Amino acid sequence: MTDRELDAAGITDPFLRAAYAHCRRLNSRHGKTYFLATRLLPAARRPAVHALYGFARWADDLVDEPGAGRTTAGRAAALDALQQCLEDGLRGAPTTEPVVRAVAHTAARYGIDHRHFLDFLASMRSDLTVTDYPTYADLRRYMHGSAAVLGLEMLPVLGTVVPREEAAPHAAALGIAFQLTNFLRDVGEDLDRGRIYLPADLLAAHGVDRGLLRWSRDTGARDPRITAALMAAADLTQGVYREAAPGLALLDPSSRPCIRTAFVLYGAILDAVRDDGYAVLHRRAVVTRRRRAATAAGGLARVAATRLTTRLTARSTARGPAAPPGRPSRQVSVPAPVPEEAP
Repeated sequence: MTDRELDAAGITDPFLRAAYAHCRRLNSRHGKTYFLATRLLPAARRPAVHALYGFARWADDLVDEPGAGRTTAGRAAALDALQQCLEDGLRGAPTTEPVVRAVAHTAARYGIDHRHFLDFLASMRSDLTVTDYPTYADLRRYMHGSAAVLGLEMLPVLGTVVPREEAAPHAAALGIAFQLTNFLRDVGEDLDRGRIYLPADLLAAHGVDRGLLRWSRDTGARDPRITAALMAAADLTQGVYREAAPGLALLDPSSRPCIRTAFVLYGAILDAVRDDGYAVLHRRAVVTRRRRAATAAGGLARVAATRLTTRLTARSTARGPAAPPGRPSRQVSVPAPVPEEAP
């Protein structure tokens, strides 16, 4: 976390500043796509985003990261301890855990519903025992906690130009679209963890089951049935992006470049999967640095345009309405707004 971001957010307590900086490091290490997009937000809003995503990364690591003696029971106990620590923090109890300190401060500052955090932990806990999902409806229920709530948590931070409840379904859909994209990209890695995040009925419609996926992963051989199933999963994901897209215009203008950039970058992952022939069981599809840079540059241009529009609107408002014809106008001299430093 840069000092400028913390200063802009009005975070002065040294322990709290250290907690937010810790969350930023978690987010930068594990979430390169969204971390890049977050740089396009106004500086004052970035610490809250890093707190929300840092907490999510940390909880996910408790479930997935390898470690000595990390049994299922041990991971469940770690999640239980995290939930208790979080609940105490959300109630205002002091905590020495930096991630909880930052996320509790963010929740209080932006009025984020505490249920979202508990729903998220419930989905993380299900990963300890649930290894596949019979239908898309089953998977969508899981993704409510693992992905949709992140979109809902973000809304108060991003701001909206409509009542929040109007934007909420689109924000939830965007979280789900991002996670479905990751599921498609990471089919092979998830299979190695014993999990399949593609609906079993979608796979079965193309003659695919766990055994066939495991055979392809182990041998490196391709099968047209698997390719067809993965194409269907990509089509399903594109449909969720269409659910989410109208929500971009409902966000505060200063937040739109960030979310639009994330929207484009995650969509580029789908393009990379397709361009690589849906070989996700054998290698991870990667968006090229050139494309990431070009997308980020477009986001910066939108940030600049938004700030210019804001400044011009502020100046026009300060000057007041135009004088009637035949009368000299009296312009009020106002200081020009200080432009924000580029992300």
